[in-house]
Amino acid sequence: MSALDNATSGFLEHLIKQITETHSQIKTAFIAYHGPIDYNFIEYYKDEIEELADKAKSLQIDTLNIIINTPGGSVEAVEKMVEINRYHFKTVNFYVPDMAMSAGTIFCMSGDEIYMDYASSLGPIDPQVMNEQGKWVPALGYLDKYEELIQKSLDDKISGVEFARFQNIDLAQLSRYEQAKLLSIDLLKKWLVEYKFKDWETHSSTSLEVTCQEKIERAEHVASMLMDTSVWRSHGRMIGINTLISVLKLKINDYSENRYLRSVLNQYIELLGEYATQRQRPVYIHSNAGSLGDEK
Repeated sequence: MSALDNATSGFLEHLIKQITETHSQIKTAFIAYHGPIDYNFIEYYKDEIEELADKAKSLQIDTLNIIINTPGGSVEAVEKMVEINRYHFKTVNFYVPDMAMSAGTIFCMSGDEIYMDYASSLGPIDPQVMNEQGKWVPALGYLDKYEELIQKSLDDKISGVEFARFQNIDLAQLSRYEQAKLLSIDLLKKWLVEYKFKDWETHSSTSLEVTCQEKIERAEHVASMLMDTSVWRSHGRMIGINTLISVLKLKINDYSENRYLRSVLNQYIELLGEYATQRQRPVYIHSNAGSLGDEK
């Protein structure tokens, strides 16, 4: 390992120790995920979680805190990562210093708590599917365009160019887009009810008990809103904490006023990104397994 690698690794350890010490409990597990979410990195993620979980188990720690910065990726990979998390930890929380878009948003919705500041962003849920050219493409955009062409055809308003495009649509690929959409909705509903809404027991306005059916309906509404392209207009739209709280009615823990935590988290995630770029690694994962349980 070079002197630069040693220095970077040492400073990352220093920063994550500072982040850990801002937590209400010093002995708590933290892991950071920086980069796209893809099946190619599942084994890497599993190995890092297992190492952290072994140390956490010896200290009787059952909470995992994930610091995430991702442009999104595969919803199928997210499902596997959630299964890995929940096998080893009872409680899972997410910290979003910068952004967790698309599949990253779905990942965050599998958490018990989400922590953001005023500059953090989640994104619309538009599942990414790999096309025949090996590129990730947003599924909802293709489905919306297909529905538009169908409607124009029914209204006899379709142009020659659009008709030619309509004829060349790969129905098998379109089916994959539809399945990715349905999977995203199913997972979001399941995880919101099971984890995010687990402590939602009474309505704040009436103090009446919240039923299981009401939790399901609320989760369906959140999923519908996050997948509504007519609302967000852009796959890359960044949804801030105020919108998540006021429009989607989600409970988000706001650490905007904790300047020390904000500063350390931002330094940490920026250094992770720079180090990953310098080492030409699309994904970089780092945890506090080495210092877990150390006293202040």
